[in-house]
Amino acid sequence: MRQTATRPASGKHGSRNKDDNRPNLYQEVTSRIIAELEQGQFPWVQPWGRATAGVGLPRNAVTGRCYSGVNILILWGAVIEKGFPSQHWITFKQAVGAGGFVRKGERGTTVCYADRFIPKSEAERTAQDGDEPATVPFLKRFTVFNIAQCEGLPDDLAREAEPLPEREIVPHAERLIKATGADFRIGGEQAFYVPARDFIQVPPQPAFHEQINYYRTCFHEIGHWTGHASRLARDLSGRFGSALYAREELVAEMASAFICASLNIIPTVRHADYLATWLDVLRQDDRAIFRAASQASKAADFILGCGEGVETDAVEREIAA
Repeated sequence: MRQTATRPASGKHGSRNKDDNRPNLYQEVTSRIIAELEQGQFPWVQPWGRATAGVGLPRNAVTGRCYSGVNILILWGAVIEKGFPSQHWITFKQAVGAGGFVRKGERGTTVCYADRFIPKSEAERTAQDGDEPATVPFLKRFTVFNIAQCEGLPDDLAREAEPLPEREIVPHAERLIKATGADFRIGGEQAFYVPARDFIQVPPQPAFHEQINYYRTCFHEIGHWTGHASRLARDLSGRFGSALYAREELVAEMASAFICASLNIIPTVRHADYLATWLDVLRQDDRAIFRAASQASKAADFILGCGEGVETDAVEREIAA
């Protein structure tokens, strides 16, 4: 939850791409996600209980790089739907380059690649005028395969995350919360972030019926915290019930899910009561889920980046003390 404060929106809108394929791909992915939401299924919170793959962010098996944005939702959905035992993916060429191959008859999963380019005419104009060139966004699709669809790959391409220990305090989650440096206050009966005063408050962990929900809630609120003007500068001025408010809640929901998955904590829905508003937003704008997922990935990367290089046993010593 977020307490609202007025702050001007930031960012620039690029010019629209006239490529006919791009709107089709936007609509294709958006329609798929709307269909899941209409059935009460949240793409960023998959039914991991019936999955054979461990919880984690999908990543490229060769580069080790995690997929981001809407591609996380697409690949999580494929892992659950097709029962893949791994969160690792690879392109056809990468499989061959690694000494393996995709089995005959296997169908890949379509993911998206977004970037920007400078048209030739624009480059020529700015070369004469000395202006900054206007870039044009584009969206392309390409196909990846789960490593379970391949043979002959080296064993080290299939390493999965270790499962969480069965305990209520999750030390690496505690370390990450501390590493953000956020003004984090424990108390009260509600969890919220106050943009105007830049602090987070969450109830004490024993107040949660399932104590693991404490961490899911913490990362939801820290997701909002990343939107402050001094950090990722999202527009946090939306009032409760507005589309802008719902969009920010969607970002925080997915950011929490992405962080939890990276920490091997099963994500859950923290604010399902926004479902109707989220559906309205997605139906009105087929790019909304792409923007929200991209912002959620940036928020998750920002938070996870805070934890890099943190001393591994610092929090355990504090807890023990």
